[in-house]
Amino acid sequence: MGTIVVFGGRSEIGVATAARLAAGKKVILAARRPDDLAAECDALRAAGATGVSTVAFDADDVASHPALVRSLADTYGPIEIAIVAFGILGDARRAETDVQHALAIAHTDYYAQISVITLLVNALRAQPGDSTVIVFSSVAGVRVRRANYVYGSTKAGLDGFASGLADALSGSNVHVLLARPGFVIGNMTAELMATGVEPAPMSVTAGQVADAVATAYRKGRGEVWIPGRLRPVFFVMRLLPRAIWRRLPR
Repeated sequence: MGTIVVFGGRSEIGVATAARLAAGKKVILAARRPDDLAAECDALRAAGATGVSTVAFDADDVASHPALVRSLADTYGPIEIAIVAFGILGDARRAETDVQHALAIAHTDYYAQISVITLLVNALRAQPGDSTVIVFSSVAGVRVRRANYVYGSTKAGLDGFASGLADALSGSNVHVLLARPGFVIGNMTAELMATGVEPAPMSVTAGQVADAVATAYRKGRGEVWIPGRLRPVFFVMRLLPRAIWRRLPR
């Protein structure tokens, strides 16, 4: 019986992904306000988890990460799947001029991610058996766009970090699955869409992302684009002249 840990236990995508993989496994949800995760716990139990626990996790408090990662393995046994699903979208326009807001996005979406993932990999390499870290990048980081360049730049950095990490771990007992979803219609983008922003072409739901990630995990893949047809689209987009690229809508 393996253990799944979700860093970002309130994440719609993170919980949905865990639910696709939860049958016969223990699930740990790590999040702020861990006592306020009843709905998420119920969903995972309904998906077949043998047990669901919650622990306190503040992504921005990187000083607390080492003790948390150590305690997870000590308390719940070897981790089979670690889902790193926390993050913020932020306000793109505000981030262009508000330094503190831009830094807050970068701290949560890149700096804190490196902290958690590095500590996880160290712990997983020391335990017996194979394990996988699932990292959520975004097509926003494949080629950063004018409309959300602060957020996109953090995803570009995370994508590069996770890709290089996967290469460094080749041949070891730890694997990385890098997910690159397009625009996700869900809780994280609800406020953005409420301002009148239309979903991008080939948008997906959290459930569709979770389905694709779970399938990729079971097939032992190292990366997955969601939907898959975005991969050739962005191959072409990388070749667009910057004068055209900067004029594209969100």
